[in-house]
Amino acid sequence: MIKAAAEEFDRHGYDATSLSRISAVAGLSIGAVTFHFPSKAQLADAVQEEGRSVTLAALSRLTTDATPPLCLVIDLTLELARLMEKEPSVRSAIRLARERPNVEAWSDVWLPTVRGLLDRAYADGQLRTDALPADVTLLVEHLTSGAEAYLRRRMGADPAFESAVAQLKRVWYLALVGVSADETVMPGRPRPRAESGREQPAGFRPDPTIEGEPVG
Repeated sequence: MIKAAAEEFDRHGYDATSLSRISAVAGLSIGAVTFHFPSKAQLADAVQEEGRSVTLAALSRLTTDATPPLCLVIDLTLELARLMEKEPSVRSAIRLARERPNVEAWSDVWLPTVRGLLDRAYADGQLRTDALPADVTLLVEHLTSGAEAYLRRRMGADPAFESAVAQLKRVWYLALVGVSADETVMPGRPRPRAESGREQPAGFRPDPTIEGEPVG
């Protein structure tokens, strides 16, 4: 019953899913469903709890390994992507948390673990001094949210789509090695002035924060 409910909530969302629809998918009478879950909200709670339990079990397996903390963070995000791809209860827990008010977000299950690992990684010198744990935690949130958005866009549309895990591995590689060979493009750093006579792009407006240069 919970499996059928997870698949329906994942596909159609909370508002568009009914107990009668879930009972039909599960092959049960509506009476059998309401005997265990008198309301849709209670069944949604059970689905979200299942998604959280699956996630916590994965956390427990990974964090018992004596792996350096930054490596554990990477392994954890890859496992989260795998869960999103393979487990309807996890995808459903994510969607239900967005669509139902006043319920725990799925990320609340694993973010404290990620932050703790990144604090350890920073203390151990695994992170650059300017890569603060709070900022890297935010990066992990964006990466997992991006993986979920990718899956929702591609699942069911193309059976040969690239796995979220493989894609996330490439993105992590870029995050770890960096993408820019030019330090002047770093956010917050002033960019060099255009050379005299060089044509500027259409609509170019100089940054007013650089040396007090006026706009316009």
